[in-house]
Amino acid sequence: MSTETLTLESLSAIVQSQQAVLDMHQSMNMEVFYWWCTALMLMIHAGFLAYEMGASRGKNALAAGIKNILALAMIIPVFYLVGWWIYLSFTTGFIPTSVSEALPWSTSMGPKLDEMGTGIFWAAFALFGATTGSILSGAVIERIRVSAFLILTVLVGGVVWILGASWGWHPEGWLLTKWGYHDVGASGVVHAIAGFFTLGVLINLGPRKGKFIKGIAQTIAPHSLPMTLIGLMMIIFGFFGFLGGCIIFNTGETGWTTIYNTPTNLSAFAFNTLMGFSGGIIGCYFATRDPFWTMSGGLVGIISVAAGLDLYDPALAFIIATVTGVGAVKFAQMLERLGLDDAVGAVAVHGFAGVSALLCVGIFSHGTPNAQGLPDITFTGQLIAAIVMIALGFIPGYGVSLLLKKANILRVPEGVEDLGIDEVELLAKPYPEANVPATVQSEVPNKLANI
Repeated sequence: MSTETLTLESLSAIVQSQQAVLDMHQSMNMEVFYWWCTALMLMIHAGFLAYEMGASRGKNALAAGIKNILALAMIIPVFYLVGWWIYLSFTTGFIPTSVSEALPWSTSMGPKLDEMGTGIFWAAFALFGATTGSILSGAVIERIRVSAFLILTVLVGGVVWILGASWGWHPEGWLLTKWGYHDVGASGVVHAIAGFFTLGVLINLGPRKGKFIKGIAQTIAPHSLPMTLIGLMMIIFGFFGFLGGCIIFNTGETGWTTIYNTPTNLSAFAFNTLMGFSGGIIGCYFATRDPFWTMSGGLVGIISVAAGLDLYDPALAFIIATVTGVGAVKFAQMLERLGLDDAVGAVAVHGFAGVSALLCVGIFSHGTPNAQGLPDITFTGQLIAAIVMIALGFIPGYGVSLLLKKANILRVPEGVEDLGIDEVELLAKPYPEANVPATVQSEVPNKLANI
C-alpha cells in the first residue's frame, strides 16, 4: 500500500483549502443574517398599512393602504437607480465623487457568484428608504392626492434620506469625520429626516375638513382602533429587523461592529431596544391614557434610544425613552395648537424622538471615543448634526409640497374629501354592504371589464 508523504507545502495547501471553505461559509452566514433582517423589515410596511387603514375613516381606508403598497413598490426601483450611488458619492456634501460601481448598469449591481455583499446590503438600505417614505404616509391621510403622495414619498425615501446617510453613516461622511456624529440605529438619518420632511408637507397640505372648529382641534376618530394598535405592534416587530440591519456582521475575527466600525453586539441592542420600547409606552400612557398614543409610545421609545443602542446602560435607556414619550405627546399637542393636523403624530413620534435621540447621545456620551482617527462624540457635534437632519428633511418637504400646492395637485377637492378618496381615486369601497343580493347591480365599477 502506498502512502503519500505529507510535506510543508501540502499541509499549507490543505490549510488554505479549509480556510477558503470557512471564509465562504462566513460570507454565507452574513448573507443569511441580512436576508432575514430585510424580510423582517417588510413587516414594518404591513404594520404601516394596517396602522394607517385603521386610523382612517372607513371611506378612506383603502387609499391609506394602497399608498403604502405603492410607496414600497416605487421607492425600491428609484433606490436602485440612484440611491446606492448617492450613498457612496456624496460623502463630502452636495458635490458628488463618481463611484462607477454603484451605478445601476455596473456589473456589481446585479448577480455575481463571487461577491456576497453588495446585493444584500443594497436590499437592507432599500428597505430603510421605504420605511423613511412610509413615515410620511400616515400623517397626511384622508386629504392628499395619491399621485402627490407618491412624488413626495419617492423623494424622501429614494433620495433625501440616503443623502443624510451618506453624510452621517458612511465612513467618509463629513458629519462623522468632522463632528464625530453617532447614530447607530438611524434615529437621525431616517426618523428625524422623515419627521421634519413630513412637517414641511403638512404646513402646505392643511388640516382635514372638520379637524378645527373655531380654532379648536377636534378628534377625528379612527374607524378601527384595534386595527391601528395591531399595526403598530407589527411595526415594532419589524423594527428588530431594521435595527439588525444597522449592525455590521463582519466575517473573519472582527465580530460585530456598529456602522462606525466600533465594537458592539446584538446583546447591547437587545437590552436597550426592549428597555426603550417599555419606557416609551409607559411615558405616553401616563401622559395621555390614550390607547393610540400608548401603543405609539413603543415606537417613540425605540427611536429615542436607537442612536445610542451601543452606548447606554439599560436603565438609562429606559429613562430616556420614558421622558421622550412624555415629550413627544407635548410636542404633538404644540403642533395641534399651531393648527397642524398630523393624523397619526408622525412628526412627534419620528421627528421629535429622532432629534431627541441625537441630543441624548451628545449629553450622556460626550467625550466617548469613536473609531480610530475620528473625532470623539460631543454634544456640539450631535447638535450640529441634528440641525442638519432637520433642515435636510424640512426644506425639500416644504419646497416640493408648496410647488404641488401651487399647481393644485397636492390635495383632493373638497367634494372628494366629503365623499371619500376610495370611491373617487380608487373606484372601490373598503366595506361594501354584505346584505346586498348579488343580482343587484354593484355601485363599484368592474375595472377589469374595461381593460
